[in-house]
Amino acid sequence: MKIFCSRANPTTGSVEWLEEDEHYDYHQEIARSSYADMLHDKDRNIKYYQGIRAAVSRVKDRGQKALVLDIGTGTGLLSMMAVTAGADFCYAIEVFKPMADAAVKIVEKNGFSDKIMVINKHSTEVTVGPEGDMPCRANILVTELFDTELIGEGALPSYEHAHRHLVEENCEAVPHRATIYAQLVESRRMWSWNKLFPIHLQTSLGEQVIVPPVDLENCPGAPSVCDIQLNQVSPADFTVLSDVLPMFSIDFSKQVSSSAACHSRQFEPLTSGRAQVVLSWWDIEMDPEGKIRCTTAPFWAHSDPEEMQWRDHWMQCVYFLPQEEPVVQGSALCLVAHHDDYCVWYSLQRTSPEKNERVHQMRPVCDCQAHLLWNRPRFGEINDQDRTDRYIQALSTVLKPDSVCLCVSDGSLLSVLAHHLGVEQVFTVESSAASHKLLRKIFKANHLEDKINIIEKRPELLTSEDLKSRKVSLLLGEPFFTTSLLPWHSLYFWYVRTAVDQHLGPGAVVMPQAASLHAVVVEFRDLWRIRSPCGDCEGFDVHIMDDMIKRALDFRESREAEPHPLWEYPCRSLSEPRQILAFDFRQLVPPRPLCAEGTMELRRPGRSHAAVLWMEYHLTPECTLSTGLLEPADPEGGCCWNPHCKQAVYFFSPVLDPRAPLGGPQTVSYVVEFHPGTGDITMEFRLADTPDSPLLGNKVV
Repeated sequence: MKIFCSRANPTTGSVEWLEEDEHYDYHQEIARSSYADMLHDKDRNIKYYQGIRAAVSRVKDRGQKALVLDIGTGTGLLSMMAVTAGADFCYAIEVFKPMADAAVKIVEKNGFSDKIMVINKHSTEVTVGPEGDMPCRANILVTELFDTELIGEGALPSYEHAHRHLVEENCEAVPHRATIYAQLVESRRMWSWNKLFPIHLQTSLGEQVIVPPVDLENCPGAPSVCDIQLNQVSPADFTVLSDVLPMFSIDFSKQVSSSAACHSRQFEPLTSGRAQVVLSWWDIEMDPEGKIRCTTAPFWAHSDPEEMQWRDHWMQCVYFLPQEEPVVQGSALCLVAHHDDYCVWYSLQRTSPEKNERVHQMRPVCDCQAHLLWNRPRFGEINDQDRTDRYIQALSTVLKPDSVCLCVSDGSLLSVLAHHLGVEQVFTVESSAASHKLLRKIFKANHLEDKINIIEKRPELLTSEDLKSRKVSLLLGEPFFTTSLLPWHSLYFWYVRTAVDQHLGPGAVVMPQAASLHAVVVEFRDLWRIRSPCGDCEGFDVHIMDDMIKRALDFRESREAEPHPLWEYPCRSLSEPRQILAFDFRQLVPPRPLCAEGTMELRRPGRSHAAVLWMEYHLTPECTLSTGLLEPADPEGGCCWNPHCKQAVYFFSPVLDPRAPLGGPQTVSYVVEFHPGTGDITMEFRLADTPDSPLLGNKVV
């Protein structure tokens, strides 16, 4: 059956109705899931297998039957491990129906249907008793309910319910225990992801400074964790202020509480500085003795950094303190970890642990609007002084004293730059109430509320009255729009430029004047794992899961490019960067498609995992900003990516495992087409020397 779904087109700005399969959302969930990454996580799998074997043995040694409850079974892998280890029976709980159906097939394929029952329910809906889902309580609890923050997927409420209703008292649990660690650091780079810094610009009147509003400075920030691949942050980007502190542990073999709590650890700063950021990670111990341990620690805190397991389903956490605090070497402080049932956050206290019993435990909430409008990369982008200087340089070449400037970007400060550089009249369009309110605060803090006109409406709906009957001489955009997911979604600026053409005066300047789409073929060091078939996992056949993901990827939306911040995911370029398409913003959006066809020679040997695409914006003929590669690749192909932007990644199919034979240089041919009517970009990649090779890229929107 087909259903109609409405969608806001991020490129054209229009609302569209699309015909989709009734299971469209399921396929999206599967295609974007981390199942492949988890199955490739050998360290995780081995440690779970060891812990399950040990738990089953302890139960058997007591002369009891081993009855396992596996919450969040996914593929059924942990249940199959339990049966192989000698468990008498397993109840495998999986709430996501397509996944539960796959688990039934995988269990049957591996010959365990007589020992494993897959129950398609949320664990809190499972019943025990003669008429229930389970005839009796289990004595072994196996779960993998963890995210990067440990408790963000609802682990605490699930454990709390399981101990009360589904498992025996003092049951065996795998994992047995989890411990969260924290380390206090000073980091201008990471702090720039959370606060607005003063912005400096040189003008004919001297240096001007754009200051943040007081309530933005005092705002505790967004409540959500910032999860990143911390190993890719250079040690030069932060100063360690404390030792690694074990903040709190959870014993999963006993009753667990999901109630809010706080845990304090006293420490002496290792050096003086400004406490801004808490780096955090966790480990899980699979056995009571703590001999079987799986950790998410970054390399500097890892016991064996040379043998670290790469994973994307568990990363590391960055937490921002509500305010930066000066700390003095050797002067004792208390770091406090707060948590409720789903979130963790931190505060710094100057009192002793005994006095922290009544520490305020309410989850931090943004009250300044900025953290609701700007995500962490956007904060970093706005705080990038070098980037700001590029805009100032470009603006200085096109502005005139009598210029009338119209700024079109979400929550942008370009209008302030234009004003300080001497523009006579500045208008900025903000289509959301949040961005309108935020900019009013910033303008007021800088005494500009009467100098810059904010228009709260969609730019396509502008009237001459909105512009006070003035003709625009400079149309200005970063461009940045909160609806943009893929790099070319900001081509919305081109559609806006077309819509407001009637308001542009003769000889009006459009900045950026043009944009271009670029591509390069890469070999990933690790990211290939999230799309690579697993086949066999610790001796169990999971081809059914591979096939399920492949079918999900056959759906239109699931075949799109995926946005990834590639500064977190090292890769080698196998080809030289290639400009694919050019977009001239000085002209209106054309009525006919823009097409490009060509080849990319793979100049370095390697395994072609994906094509990476990004946009470059040409502010003026002499000034270009890239959302992708910032400089040419090094001799080995190493890439330096824009850290504020996500690049578009097209995984080739099938994704090549590094264990596959290494091929020599080849040629990739491509056909790319931009469809103005829909804003779609379609593209096709093929290995030129293998004409029958599978399609490597597909339609994107």
